[in-house]
Amino acid sequence: MQKRKIGRTYLSVTEYSFGAAGLGGLYRECTREAAMETLDAAWAAGIRYFDAAPYYGLGLAERRVGDFLQDKPRDSFVLSTKVGRLLHPVPEGAVPDYSYVKPLNFDVTFDYSYDAIMRSVEFSYARLGLNRIDILYVHDIGVYTHGAAKNAVFLRQLMDSGLKALEELKSGGVISAYGLGVNEVPVCLEVMRRADIDCILLAGRYTLLDRSAVAELLPLCEKKGTSLVVGGVFNSGILATGPVEGAHFDYMPASEDVRTRVGAMEKIARDRGMPLAAPALQFPLASPQVASVLLGTAKPASLERNMELTRQKIAAEDFAAFEPYTLVAPELGLEAVRA
Repeated sequence: MQKRKIGRTYLSVTEYSFGAAGLGGLYRECTREAAMETLDAAWAAGIRYFDAAPYYGLGLAERRVGDFLQDKPRDSFVLSTKVGRLLHPVPEGAVPDYSYVKPLNFDVTFDYSYDAIMRSVEFSYARLGLNRIDILYVHDIGVYTHGAAKNAVFLRQLMDSGLKALEELKSGGVISAYGLGVNEVPVCLEVMRRADIDCILLAGRYTLLDRSAVAELLPLCEKKGTSLVVGGVFNSGILATGPVEGAHFDYMPASEDVRTRVGAMEKIARDRGMPLAAPALQFPLASPQVASVLLGTAKPASLERNMELTRQKIAAEDFAAFEPYTLVAPELGLEAVRA
C-alpha cells in the first residue's frame, strides 16, 4: 500500500489506516477474538497505521491494539493515540454510558493541561504495552463536544500549557508528530492560527457529502504544511447504507434534505457501476493535504469489503459529478453538538 508523509515530519503512513473505536465496543460488543481477527485482516490488507484512544472502550481499545502489535517489528507500523481525557477507575456497574458496550471499569475527566497530557501519555504506554507512540492527537477539543463556555476553559488549558507538553514530547523524541483529533473545522482554524501542528484527524468534515473543510481548512493546511487524516468518511453511515429508513448522518437520524442529497449521489454512483461507498472511501485522497483515510470497524468481513472498494478505479471527473449535492455543516451554536 502506498504511503504519504505526515506534515513536514519524516513520518509516513499508509493511505488507508485502522481506527480502533469499534474494538472498544462502540455501539456493540466486540470480543477479544473478533478484535484480533479484525486487526489481522487490516494487517493482511497492507494497513500499517493504527489509531487508538483512551476513550475507546475506556482503555480497552488501547489494550487490544497494543497486544496485537506486540510481536510486530516496531518500525513496520505507525501508532497514534490521544490525549485530553484522563481515565479513573469506578466500581463495576458504575461506568457511565458513553455508547461503549462492555468497556473497562473507568470514567473520564477532560483535561488538556501540561500535567494531564504527560500523565495521559504514561497511562497509554501502560495500556498499550509498547515503548513508542508516533502521533498524539488532542481529542475532542472544541465547541462541538464541549459547548462554548466549557471549551473556552479547555482551550485555554491547551494553549497555555498543553501545547508545551506536546512540543516537549516531540522535541525530546518521545513522539514524532502531534495535532488535533476532532469533529469540527472551527477549532482547527483557531488552533492553527496560534500554533504549528503536524496533523489533524478530522472526522466527517471532508467527505464526499460534507465539504466543511474545503473553504478555509484545506488552504490553511497547505500553507502551514499540516496533514489531514480523514475519519468518518461515511458520515455516520449514510454514505455506506444510502438514504434508507433510519440512516444516520453526523451521529443523528438523517434529515430529509440529507437523504435527498445522498439519494442523488447514490444514483450517480450506480450509473457509473459502483456502490456509493467506493467514491466515499476514495474521495479524500484526491487532495494532497490528506495523508490517510481511517477505516473503523470491528468485523473482518467489513474491513475486507471496504478495502476491496478502495481498489475500484474512480476518475477525477467522477468525483466532480457529486459536487452539486454536497453540503457544509451549519455554524456551531453555544451548546455542545455531541456530548
